[in-house]
Amino acid sequence: MTDTVVSTSTARPGTTAASPATPPETAPAPPGPAPEKRKSAPGRLRALDGLRLVAALMVAAYHYGGRGGFVTDAWGSSPELQFPTLHSVFAYGCLGVQVFFVISGFVICMSGWGRSLSSFFASRVSRLMPTYWVAVVLVTAVFALPAVAYEAVSPSDALVNLTLLQQPLGADRVLGVCWTLWVEVRFYALFALCVVLPGTNRRRVLMFCGGWLLAAVLARAADEPLLDLVLMPEHAPFFVGGIGLYLVHRDRRDAHGWAVTAVSFLVGQHYAVADLWNAADPDAFAHRTTFGIVLVVALGFVAVAAIALGWLSWANWRWLTVAGALTYPFYLVHEHLGWVAIHVLHRDLRVPSAATFVLTTAAMLLLAWLLHRFVEKPLTPRLRSALSRKL
Repeated sequence: MTDTVVSTSTARPGTTAASPATPPETAPAPPGPAPEKRKSAPGRLRALDGLRLVAALMVAAYHYGGRGGFVTDAWGSSPELQFPTLHSVFAYGCLGVQVFFVISGFVICMSGWGRSLSSFFASRVSRLMPTYWVAVVLVTAVFALPAVAYEAVSPSDALVNLTLLQQPLGADRVLGVCWTLWVEVRFYALFALCVVLPGTNRRRVLMFCGGWLLAAVLARAADEPLLDLVLMPEHAPFFVGGIGLYLVHRDRRDAHGWAVTAVSFLVGQHYAVADLWNAADPDAFAHRTTFGIVLVVALGFVAVAAIALGWLSWANWRWLTVAGALTYPFYLVHEHLGWVAIHVLHRDLRVPSAATFVLTTAAMLLLAWLLHRFVEKPLTPRLRSALSRKL
C-alpha cells in the first residue's frame, strides 16, 4: 500500500500500498554478489499504479458500506439498510488488502534489486513517513473537534502513533488502517536482512521465498506468538506471491517463479478463507462465501500476473501514474475522515446514500491529491536525500 511503481530499467524506491512518483536516484552497488542484469523491457508499469488505486477503492467500499461499527454511527443506521444490494458486495472489499500485499511483494523486489541496504532503508522511510505523520496529526485534530462525534485517542497514544510502533506497544490506533503498515514494515525488515543486505540475486530471492513460506507454515503449526509476530503466516503468502510474479516479470519462462506464485496463492487463499469466512457468526454484517473469497484473491493474483507478463502494457495512460500517486494518502485518510464526511453529508445535509458515497470518495481523493502535492512531493526526496547522506 505504500509503493510507487517504477521503471523496470532503474533501481528507484518502490511505492506500493499507496504513492507518488519520485525522482530517480542512483543506487550504489550492494555488498556481496553483483546483481543480475534485468531481463525485462524498460517502461513504467502504469497498469500496476491503476491496480493499486482499485485495491484502495475496494477497501474504501468496505469501510463505507461493507461493515458495521463506526460506519453505522456515521450513516445513522446500518449500511445494510443504506445499500440493500451492494452491501454484500462491499463486504469483500477488505480483500483489497491482500491485493495490496501481492503488489507490494512485486514492487519491493523490483525496487530493492541492485540497491544497498542504506539506500533501501532511506527509500522506505522517506516513502512511508512524511504523509503518515501528517495523516496522524490531521485525523487526531479532526477527531478532537467538539463537533465530531468520535472519540479521540489520548495525547500519549497519539504521540506513540507517530512511531508506527503503536500496535506492539499496545497503544490505541489513530488510523484504523495502520495495522497494514505494521505488516509492511515487518516485510521490509525481513526482505532487507535476508535479500538486500547480502546482495540481491535470483537464487537468494528464491531461497527467501521458499524459506519464509515454510517457516511461516511451521510457525502457525507451532502456535508460538513470537514466531507469528515475526513471520506473519497469514500475510507471508501474498508478499511471496508478488515476489514470485516479479521473477516471472523478469523472465516469463522462470519455472521457479511460477512455482513460488502458485504455492503462494494456494496457501494464501487458505488463510484468507480462514480469516474472513464468517458463516458461523449469526451477527455478521454480511456473510462472505468461500467461493467469493477465493475468487477475489485469485483475481488479484491474475491481475498482477497479467501486468508482469506485459499483457496490460497497452494501459499506459499518464493519468494512471497520478492514480498510483494518490493511493497511499487516500488509503491513510479515507476511513476515519470518510466517516466524518458521511455524517455531515447524509445526516446533517440529507444527501442521499448513493450520492454521499460518491461525494465522500471524491472528497478523500481530493484530500489525497493535496497531501501528495504539498507533503509527499516536497518532503519525500528531501528526507531520502538527508537519510542517504547520514547513512
